[in-house]
Amino acid sequence: MTATTVRKRAATGTLIGLALGDALGFPTEFNDVPSILAKCGPWREMELSRPAIVSDDTQMTLALGHGLRTAMDRGLLGPLRLERPLREEFVNWYQSPENNRAPGRTCLTACDLLKDENRLWQDASQIHSKGCGANMRVAPIGLAPGLSDEQRSGAAQLQSALTHGHPTALAASDLTAHAVRLLAQGAEPTGLIGLLRSYALDNRTRYQERWLGDLWTRSQDPSPEHFIARGWDECLAILDRLRDAVRTVSPETDPCLATGAGWIAEEALATGLLCFLLFVDEPVTALRRAACSSGDSDSIACLTGAFAGAYHGSDAWPVEWADRIEYQSELVTLGALWD
Repeated sequence: MTATTVRKRAATGTLIGLALGDALGFPTEFNDVPSILAKCGPWREMELSRPAIVSDDTQMTLALGHGLRTAMDRGLLGPLRLERPLREEFVNWYQSPENNRAPGRTCLTACDLLKDENRLWQDASQIHSKGCGANMRVAPIGLAPGLSDEQRSGAAQLQSALTHGHPTALAASDLTAHAVRLLAQGAEPTGLIGLLRSYALDNRTRYQERWLGDLWTRSQDPSPEHFIARGWDECLAILDRLRDAVRTVSPETDPCLATGAGWIAEEALATGLLCFLLFVDEPVTALRRAACSSGDSDSIACLTGAFAGAYHGSDAWPVEWADRIEYQSELVTLGALWD
C-alpha cells in the first residue's frame, strides 16, 4: 500500500461510506422519487435517520470481511481457505435474529442450502441469479492488502458464487472490487471507466477454474469461457451506458433512468458509479443522490459510498454521521486492519 492510501484511511472510508449509503437508502428503497421527496424533502438535504439502521447489505459486507480476515490469518489466500470461513459467516448471518432487514431471496435460498456441510457449494449457488446482493458486499476484497491480481479476482468471484452464480454476478463483483482497489490506490475518477473497460476486456474469457471449480457446468453454456464471457459482455455494455450517462445526465434527474434500477448486479455497479462520478468532490451529495432514486436505493447508495470512501478516505464522512452508524465499531475495526 502507498503512503497516501495509509494516510487517507481508504479502507475505513470505504466501509463507513458503504454503511452510511446503506442507512440513507434503506428507508427509501421500493419508493419512487416523488414519494421520497414527499417524505424526505429536497434530496440535497436528506438526513440520516436516527438511529442510523443499515440493511442486509452492510451485514453481509461485514460477514464477508470477517470471513476474509479469518482466511488470511490462516495463511496464503486460496479457494478452499476462503470458502470455509465465508460459508460459515454467511450461514451465521442467515440464522441470526438480526437478519430481518429485507434480505434478498437469492441469499436466503443459497445460505439455507449452504447449511448442509456435505453439500458442495456449487450445488447451493443460484446459477441463474445476478441480483446485486453479491457485488454490494464485495468491497473488503478490494481493500485487503497483499493479494495478487489472481487472488483478488478469484476471491471476488468465489464470494459471489456462493450465493449468486450467474456469470454477470461474478463479473460485476470482480469489477466492483477492482474499482474499489483502483480508487483506494488513488486512480483518477475521470479515467476510471476506461480502466474498468480494459480490465473487463482482459478478463472476458478467463474462467477462474481454481476458484470456481465446475460451477459453469450448472449452466447451459458449451464451455467455461462461453459462460464467463456472457457476464463480462453484460458488464461491458453497461459500462458503455455509464460512459454516455456521465457526459449527458443532469444531476437533478433520477440516476436509475440512465443506468438502471440496480436490482441486478451490473446496473447496481453502474448506477452506484454514476452517482459517485456526478459528485466526485461532494461525497455526501453523491450518497443523497443515490438514496433518492427509484430503484434499489440502499444497494446503489452503499456502492456509491464505497467508491467515494475508497477515493477520499475516512475524512469524506461527517463525524456526526459516522459516529452513529449501526455496527460502527465493527466497521472501524475492520477498516483499521486494512489501513
